[in-house]
Amino acid sequence: MGVMSAKSPPPDESSPAGNDPETSSDAAPLPEPVWTYRGYQLRASEFTTAMVHFFRAEVQRANVWRQRLDMTFNWAVVTTAAALSFAFGGAGNHAVIILDLLLVTLFLYIEARRYRYYELWSYRVRLMETDFFAAMLVPPFHPAPDWAETLAGHLLHPAFPISAWEAFGRRLRRNYLWIYAIILLAWMVKVSLQPVAIKSWTGFVARAAIGGLPGEVVSIIVGLSFVALVIVSVLTMGLHAASGEVLPRFGGKVEEQRAAEEKGVRAWFRPSRRRQQFLVLVITDRAASVAERILKEMRRGVTSMPGIGMYTGKAHSVLMCALTTTEVPQLKALVAVEDPNAFVIVSPAQDVFGKGFMPLSDG
Repeated sequence: MGVMSAKSPPPDESSPAGNDPETSSDAAPLPEPVWTYRGYQLRASEFTTAMVHFFRAEVQRANVWRQRLDMTFNWAVVTTAAALSFAFGGAGNHAVIILDLLLVTLFLYIEARRYRYYELWSYRVRLMETDFFAAMLVPPFHPAPDWAETLAGHLLHPAFPISAWEAFGRRLRRNYLWIYAIILLAWMVKVSLQPVAIKSWTGFVARAAIGGLPGEVVSIIVGLSFVALVIVSVLTMGLHAASGEVLPRFGGKVEEQRAAEEKGVRAWFRPSRRRQQFLVLVITDRAASVAERILKEMRRGVTSMPGIGMYTGKAHSVLMCALTTTEVPQLKALVAVEDPNAFVIVSPAQDVFGKGFMPLSDG
């Protein structure tokens, strides 16, 4: 195999092709389009069926975690109702309301953690809705070039789509601020009116005492707690990474969405960073067999270059191939089968443009 010409590449060494066999110039005509991935070939109907079942499974996962969110909020409501009923009873004390404040905050923390898991599953659901199913309805009627790689990367390396602060702030604003407002109002009413009404701030502070803890300290703790909650709810309003919610878009998000629509169908929550890409160099004495496996099984283009080992003075072939993060293990396995003595170098690439990767127009 010779060095690939930049002007007129041969058909079997053209720019790296994508995983879709229809994008490869050397693919044999098939009676029906197939999806090829790591040696597996599925007919279009089989692939669609698999995606539908996968979609239903992810929807079920998201629903389960959504139910857990409702369960945690129900705990907070029931606990608050019970605490207020006891506090305003004959022998109740306002310390019960303070204890309820701590319990509701604990429930909020648990719910925020569950909300991140809910977003983990709903992100995949939204990704399939926007880039697979929606693409069937809008010309040119095919998914974005990198959507499958994005979904595969998320399956192989799961990561929370939203931060803990966004989850905490969103659940706080949507549900828990109302509960906190009721708790604050109940505490003030309880201290002010029971067992008898007081008419001065000094008397209010004195009655706010809990055991050996002075009323001034209790009042400051309660006040700072509610101020901190309000600050957190305000500071996290600008975080809009959640994909499972119907949220208004402001500022830069609108411009980003319009720019994406000009290039084709793309969801607003898709990560702006490109998936990790690599440049692989394979030093081998079986270049023909290794390259053939890569071309046929991975549908990636390969360029052969001559090389000389300076220590031994022996000539070797150097195969160059651009891959994405999920394809590196497959290439290593293929090379190990064809030439166990090969030398493989995997280097991160900042950008790869061309067929099967990002369009040159995006550069």
